[in-house]
Amino acid sequence: MAAEHCAGDGHELRFDLRVVASWIKPGSRVLDLGCADGKLLRFLRDTREVSGLGIEHDEDEVVSCIAQGLSVIHGDINKELPGFPDKAFDYVVVSQTLQQAFEPTVLLQQMLRVGRRGIVSFPNFCCLPVRLQMAFSGHVPVTPELPYQWYNTPNIRVLSLEDFRAYSRAVPFSIIRSLAVNPSGDGSMREVRFWPNLLASYGIFMIRDRS
Repeated sequence: MAAEHCAGDGHELRFDLRVVASWIKPGSRVLDLGCADGKLLRFLRDTREVSGLGIEHDEDEVVSCIAQGLSVIHGDINKELPGFPDKAFDYVVVSQTLQQAFEPTVLLQQMLRVGRRGIVSFPNFCCLPVRLQMAFSGHVPVTPELPYQWYNTPNIRVLSLEDFRAYSRAVPFSIIRSLAVNPSGDGSMREVRFWPNLLASYGIFMIRDRS
């Protein structure tokens, strides 16, 4: 079964960003943390009339965003978030960045303070190819989802889909929507419903504060 995505457009977006875009209501206020070159913000602006803001630490990416007419702050998401008022945004997006955060709990708490909803995506470290590679090679896995050697990876922690669900109870926060997927080389993706923690390579979650 094909995973939900933006019908008829959005093909230029990375697979998880297509799902994120499909979850965001038209006319919303969106904050994209680690927005890179701004593809998601541009798509949301042009197709959903979203009022978007990004935060990005890479100066070249910020210049690219500004050239597209996007509003982007050049800075560290951990330092910039405390300056925003409560519930300033309808959605705060962290796509494939959580595993690179030094203090993920602080980041998520700040996300859910400034946004009514958070959307998080990350690679699943406990999917079957990773487990098999570790078991048979004896080395830290290198896969399309985790394409780095141990000595040059930006990922300072690894987690699974079940880890994230357990984490939601510890923080705590509520998971209100989720999708487990496997991307394909042609840019498409398939939803994984059966044993997602074993068979899906990525997870995408919509979350909110429990208070």
